[in-house]
Amino acid sequence: MAKPLTDSEKRKQISVRGLAGLGDVAEVRKSFNRHLHFTLVKDRNVATPRDYFFALAHTVRDHLVGRWIRTQQHYYERDPKRIYYLSLEFYMGRTLQNTMVNLGLQNACDEAIYQLGLDLEELEEIEEDAGLGNGGLGRLAACFLDSMATLGLAAYGYGIRYEFGIFNQKIVNGWQVEEADDWLRYGNPWEKARPEYMLPVHFYGRVEHTPDGVKWLDTQVVLAMPYDTPVPGYKNNTVNTMRLWSAKAPNDFKLQDFNVGDYIEAVLDRNLAENISRVLYPNDNFFEGKELRLKQEYFVVAATLQDIIRRFKSSKFGCRDPVRTCFETFPDKVAIQLNDTHPALSIPELMRILVDVEKVDWDKAWEITKKTCAYTNHTVLPEALERWPVSMFEKLLPRHLEIIYAINQRHLDHVAALFPGDVDRLRRMSVIEEGDCKRINMAHLCVIGSHAVNGVARIHSEIVKQSVFKDFYELEPEKFQNKTNGITPRRWLLLCNPGLADTIVEKIGEEFLTDLSQLKKLLPLVNDEAFIRDVAKVKQENKLKFSAFLEKEYKVKINPSSMFDVHVKRIHEYKRQLLNCLHVVTLYNRIKRDPAKAFVPRTVMIGGKAAPGYHMAKLIIKLVTSIGDVVNHDPVVGDRLKVIFLENYRVSLAEKVIPAADLSQQISTAGTEASGTGNMKFMLNGALTIGTMDGANVEMAEEAGAENLFIFGLRVEDVEALDQKGYNAREYYDRLPELKQAVDQISSGFFSPKEPDCFKDVVNMLMHHDRFKVFADYEAYVQCQAQVDQLYQNPKEWTKKVIKNIACSGKFSSDRTITEYAREIWGVEPSDLQIPPPNIPRD
Repeated sequence: MAKPLTDSEKRKQISVRGLAGLGDVAEVRKSFNRHLHFTLVKDRNVATPRDYFFALAHTVRDHLVGRWIRTQQHYYERDPKRIYYLSLEFYMGRTLQNTMVNLGLQNACDEAIYQLGLDLEELEEIEEDAGLGNGGLGRLAACFLDSMATLGLAAYGYGIRYEFGIFNQKIVNGWQVEEADDWLRYGNPWEKARPEYMLPVHFYGRVEHTPDGVKWLDTQVVLAMPYDTPVPGYKNNTVNTMRLWSAKAPNDFKLQDFNVGDYIEAVLDRNLAENISRVLYPNDNFFEGKELRLKQEYFVVAATLQDIIRRFKSSKFGCRDPVRTCFETFPDKVAIQLNDTHPALSIPELMRILVDVEKVDWDKAWEITKKTCAYTNHTVLPEALERWPVSMFEKLLPRHLEIIYAINQRHLDHVAALFPGDVDRLRRMSVIEEGDCKRINMAHLCVIGSHAVNGVARIHSEIVKQSVFKDFYELEPEKFQNKTNGITPRRWLLLCNPGLADTIVEKIGEEFLTDLSQLKKLLPLVNDEAFIRDVAKVKQENKLKFSAFLEKEYKVKINPSSMFDVHVKRIHEYKRQLLNCLHVVTLYNRIKRDPAKAFVPRTVMIGGKAAPGYHMAKLIIKLVTSIGDVVNHDPVVGDRLKVIFLENYRVSLAEKVIPAADLSQQISTAGTEASGTGNMKFMLNGALTIGTMDGANVEMAEEAGAENLFIFGLRVEDVEALDQKGYNAREYYDRLPELKQAVDQISSGFFSPKEPDCFKDVVNMLMHHDRFKVFADYEAYVQCQAQVDQLYQNPKEWTKKVIKNIACSGKFSSDRTITEYAREIWGVEPSDLQIPPPNIPRD
């Protein structure tokens, strides 16, 4: 087989990245050398690879800064409505290559670096991922920032600059071990500290009601220091801002409480304040009611709202004098999008500022707040909903508790007037949940305090209306919307799969990069022999490349012509990695039973992190690795089946594995995965989906035709019917011999001979309290996998389905999603206006 082209060689042939002019290359080289010169310390004559990375990053950053300043100036002059996307997570991954792609600099940098005797890909690998998120919700926020800039919206991402992001995952004899992610260790070339915009945030204290209004007194102050990161749009010279807050203790922190003798102690105690932005909570779809987490949520909200109001009041570039004093027009100039309930405190905080500080009357303030805020719901799992103890609020945010009570009282009065005597409805709809421990239901607060509430896929938005917020939907149906998630085609096609991007460009041009619906133009090519060959060749090259990566990183040799069967996402019972495990064990048993029979070779890859406190998720990882140990070392199996756990799955690893995948596993129990976005990435990159009718899979099947996906299993209504009847796992276990064999092997210690009881908790859960009905879908799943095998044996027919999927993936661009948010929630229009580049004088 011919040696695949390196990415570097491929890039040289690629039109999409813009042909590098000689002038560009010379300029990049000059700039690179200058940065390298200033990077090297006087007594260090030899540059390290990291020095080269920083020199290149600073070279690329130089191209951003002029555009960044000009964009912000442009906004101050036009004074558009500004969009504020508030999220406790921004899962950005690496920035260097993304910036080169969006600025059209990739070829010039590649050529310049090559001329200097260096390898661009090697330098890109040095960059740390900015892992400031857990999974879907944080990565969605990152895709949205890319789309908002590409669509020319005056948008700002606001979050926390965690010193430690999502942990690094090590696998130590089959178990997950967490390591702190010290991503800032070598500095971050993309951020700019803005101490001049530092703001105070208050905690604790007491509330006094005086004739002049309400005062929040004797608070403890923490300072919020902003760090700005530029967010470039795709080739439109727009550069927006992501502003992340870092906690700093004020200089007098604790010192006034101490006598001189305790000065050292007092200075050391500054850490207490600064801990707020120390570390990302590593839970995905699970609520942990810790005080530090509530502090994080209020910290980002309080700092952000002060910033929003400052910008609203003074709308001149570089000017800090207030121009506006009346809040009447606030909702016309400001849209706040709450990414899940984590920034829900925006609602009472905005009320506090308007009523207590700006002296706006309550009803007017409430109208402004509702018109300004909108809420995106990301999950229907009850354990994920935020419900904070009232006692914690009372201590930490006493004024906000009063405001929430007042909001709730008015809300309940309204409901009672409409449904007289319906006490149960009042209980269900209250923001305050009575019980042993009184709690604040943050989702209810968000629904009441927003003018728009949306789910993130059509099926999810229906569940939100019919069950999660049914009462609220009956009250205000016009509030509820759907906004199906999307992904940015810049990172998730052009950047991670240049071979495929170029193959598409050759056929339909490059407009699809900013209008993904143009991929429909590939439909007439489904039967085009040459195009089928080209698409298959790109996939094979990606598989060879990923095989080489696995061999280098994991010391495993895999068969690159085997089917790459990939299941990567957070480890969670509802995502049903266990269903995949049962299928792998079933395949293993079939090979053992009939070794002479022809089997379609498969490399099953499972990857993802488990929350550190989630016992079952950690056991699932141990099970995957244990099954791998048995399967991979069985000489009877050979290279017909391999099981690999992909360690430390993160954005930069996703960019490698997704383009190489043949089969994408999206197998959550119907009604549990709000949307999924990995499913869209695989579809766009030429993998076929095996999945349930859940989340966005439903719309993917609608776009591409269900016959072009492998759909199996219970639908939402079947799951409900099964709940009514009572799910009995043993029925399936007794009826299906292959299932029984697999479960018995896991139970008996066949895969854990040194610890026969290792997986007893897994088996006990599956048999007696499996909320996600793994056994109920086993039979349909195994049969569906047999159809996958059958089609894989016919590469041409397989590739036709692949092309159909790629051609129909246009809907799943985050550009489409953001356009819908802009028009239907924020009341703004995307713009394709090109801001003039810095080298062209402004009008």
